[in-house]
Amino acid sequence: MHQHMQVPPLEGRARCNYINLPLINGDRLKTAKTLVDKAIKEKKVFSVQGPYPVIRAGLRARGWVERRLPRLSVPRPRRHDLETEATDEGDSSDDDDLGEEGERDDEADDLYDLMSRLVRNETAYFYWTTRRDSVDCRSLRKDQMTNHYAKAGSFTTKVGLCMSLRNLQWFDAADPDTFFPRCYRLGAEDDKHAFIEDFRRTACTSLLMYVLEKYAGDSEWERTREVHDAKSHGLSKPRKQHANQRVGSSIIDNALCVCQEYLNSLEHCDIDMTLETTPTLSEQQWKVFLQNYYLVIHEGLTIEGCEDYVERCKCMLEQMRCFCPQMETDGLCNIWIIKPGAKSRGRGIMCMNKLDEIMSLVDADHDIMKDSKWVVQKYLERPLLVHDTKFDVRQWFLVTDWNPLTVWFYLECYLRFSTQPYSTHTLDSSVHLCNNSIQKHFQPSPDRNPSLPAECMWSCSQFRSWLAASGQGDLWEGVVVPGMQKAVIQTLLTAQDSVEPRKASFELYGADFMLGRDLRPWLLEINASPTMAPSTGVTARLCPAVQEDTLRVVLDRRCDRNTHTGGFQLIYKQRCCPRQTLASGRYKHEMHTVNISYPVLRVQKYLSLNHRRAMDTFTEREKGQSHPEESFGESYFIQTDYCELI
Repeated sequence: MHQHMQVPPLEGRARCNYINLPLINGDRLKTAKTLVDKAIKEKKVFSVQGPYPVIRAGLRARGWVERRLPRLSVPRPRRHDLETEATDEGDSSDDDDLGEEGERDDEADDLYDLMSRLVRNETAYFYWTTRRDSVDCRSLRKDQMTNHYAKAGSFTTKVGLCMSLRNLQWFDAADPDTFFPRCYRLGAEDDKHAFIEDFRRTACTSLLMYVLEKYAGDSEWERTREVHDAKSHGLSKPRKQHANQRVGSSIIDNALCVCQEYLNSLEHCDIDMTLETTPTLSEQQWKVFLQNYYLVIHEGLTIEGCEDYVERCKCMLEQMRCFCPQMETDGLCNIWIIKPGAKSRGRGIMCMNKLDEIMSLVDADHDIMKDSKWVVQKYLERPLLVHDTKFDVRQWFLVTDWNPLTVWFYLECYLRFSTQPYSTHTLDSSVHLCNNSIQKHFQPSPDRNPSLPAECMWSCSQFRSWLAASGQGDLWEGVVVPGMQKAVIQTLLTAQDSVEPRKASFELYGADFMLGRDLRPWLLEINASPTMAPSTGVTARLCPAVQEDTLRVVLDRRCDRNTHTGGFQLIYKQRCCPRQTLASGRYKHEMHTVNISYPVLRVQKYLSLNHRRAMDTFTEREKGQSHPEESFGESYFIQTDYCELI
């Protein structure tokens, strides 16, 4: 029987149990001691939590020796518990390999096991873990490295990302609505009311778009709706028959009035109005409006005399586009996606297209109101499709310092496809959620294009070939990559003051994007501990490569600044540390404009009138302290953020 002995916890390490190994031959012991002595002298002892064979192999090839982290002696937690970060931040982690299975497959007398036993009381100088709370960063010494930053939940949770990007206007002259779908916290009263306003206003613009597309010679929506309904094989709900039933044209008049009122509010035409100003529509009128909107859009009813409104609808939509950069992706069905705040891989996500159903969900689930960790986000109804199928993009990036912010962008990414043809007339997850953990449970549609991959994944090189074949090959480097880089940088800027900038830490993240029909990338979320599971042929090649290249950046480059960093490209480094302060304890950011070809808009335009006025008052008060912006031009390597101390 093996004997168990308790080992007292060391600095930066957790309490654990070790199993005594049988005696081994002297030659192997001598070899092990030699390697261990060298590793200890060079501070090359590491610990890895979870089955990361690539990280282990890469470190061992560099002369590191593993000090094994404890194996839990308590019953294994349910997978649901393991998949959610056990921290107050509630990070999203989409790593499929969160368990410890297969972590010790070597024979008991294997050299690695022996070396690990010899360093069991030594200090680990490199930690790679799935969960941020596995290692207490505050107890680590300055020369101990770990692959997580504390308090990164400000952008790796859905709620954190939603809130952080609202502050982008204070860091950069860019609007998050040009790269991040509108998002609200369902549990916060202000956000809930702002969402209701947004849903209603989107119904109005969608109705005007419907009139324009149906009666102005653009039959694209009608064509694609019929095709997708035909291909959905029962996924789409059958449309009710309403013989000779029509909706009155007053619905268009109401939509036009609501849009005009919104434009007036943005132009401050209502600045002298009292907060009690009567809205365009009463609550009862809104109820009737939405019921009729659902009948037109979801049930196929026509509107009396709507062909007479085409020019007015066209004129209003042209004005709205100047202030609503997401209008082209909003579509006609007003679909919103409801996300639990700290879950990943598509778990708990629902697509809904009726306001009363969404609000019923909020009112029925007290947890939503209690912790405000659920968000509702506008669904991109008109994405770029490949063979009539939706996909999203997983893009890796690496942060090696938060002060000054230093960002590395991986040059390869991969696409994840749905198994079903795309349609906005079904809300089924097999159509709308591209996560591999969701799609692997569905059989591909019989009508799926044979050119699509059976494993539902493409590498970016395969996608670039498809773009080239469709005459859009230059848009990958010209639109997609720069757009993803800007979205990542601007997101990190908004979170910089929240994350603890430990110098010996680093973190690899996985950002998920969707592409619009113009190939503009839209950021969906950012995951901590992105999955490294070789679940397909694509990830079996890319995931080992990104792990090895991460070690090149965080380890090899520390010894040789000219070392090859593999697929990682340094895209951003601040000129100086923005956290520096004078004795007064004050500092000021002065930012240059990141050149974006899309209009720069006010981030608060979707908030309630009362909320906007409060923000405007603050903005006016701060104007006297503002400084001119400086532009350093457009490039992949962006130098920005110099400080003016005051």
